[in-house]
Amino acid sequence: MNTSKILRVATVQFQHKANDKAYNLAKIHQFIDNAISEKVNVLVFPEMCITGYWHVPKLPEHAIYALSERVSNCGDSGSLALIKQKAIAHQMAIGVGLIERAADDTLYNTWVVCMPDGSLHKHRKLHAFEHPIIKSGEQYTVFETPWGVKMGVLICWDNNLVENARANALLGADILLAPHQTGGTNSRSPQSMKPIPMTLWENRHQDPQSLQEAFQGEHGKGWLMRWLPARAHDNGMFVLFSNGVGRDEEEIRTGNAMIIDPYGRVVKESKAINDDMVIADLDLSLLENSTGRRWLTGRRPELYSILTTKLGNEQNPILVRFGKE
Repeated sequence: MNTSKILRVATVQFQHKANDKAYNLAKIHQFIDNAISEKVNVLVFPEMCITGYWHVPKLPEHAIYALSERVSNCGDSGSLALIKQKAIAHQMAIGVGLIERAADDTLYNTWVVCMPDGSLHKHRKLHAFEHPIIKSGEQYTVFETPWGVKMGVLICWDNNLVENARANALLGADILLAPHQTGGTNSRSPQSMKPIPMTLWENRHQDPQSLQEAFQGEHGKGWLMRWLPARAHDNGMFVLFSNGVGRDEEEIRTGNAMIIDPYGRVVKESKAINDDMVIADLDLSLLENSTGRRWLTGRRPELYSILTTKLGNEQNPILVRFGKE
């Protein structure tokens, strides 16, 4: 890895429209064009930003299939065609989320990185719970880039499990791309996420400060800061956190798009209550001697068989979400 290089990255928060690919893609391309003007190398968009997100659990199966797209290097996805062209023309890596229909018609919550050479890297969410017919992926996604660093992808809840971030680091990821749709969820844990009051969103034009305080408070940024910087610090990698913002059905996404360095420090963040993009120049020389990177060399794998031992309390996120477990 060439650690003398600086890599310019950007991460986006925006409010999508349910089932409205044309609107969502128009917003995505606005951000891409802005990133081009800023000479960004890597651009990260939220989970399922092309299709919309929290309306999906309410959709009948045929409607979800209608939203889905084939994803291959042959360019089956109409939504990805122009994004892929811009990635090639401007030598960028651009990551976006959609619903993928695989060759066998299985559906996945997939996040696709369009690369400067025209190739695609797709990550299927490992812990999918959006709808019973959307299945979970079965493998990690870590890949080489033209900038001398490896990148990995984890979607939303994938990032909550410490094992997934560690696995990405062990596979060589220097930068973790972390697209989300989070915040405003009524977690069963009493001291975790809780809903942002809908009235704050409805009154945002008259009283933006109250909504901003909620986004920056205990159930927005406060919740993220309990664990997200740890994923970066403990594994010695940068984390690019992207998120939805604003109303998504009955929940309020809290934005908080941020870029975190290998020491768990927030390099750049958004405090906006609406669509926004944050840009930072990553100092790749921080990677080699970061605390987490050094800790990886002290591992004792012979002690870790417990990590792959089933305890009997494991739960399928789909079954939990839809009350079948």
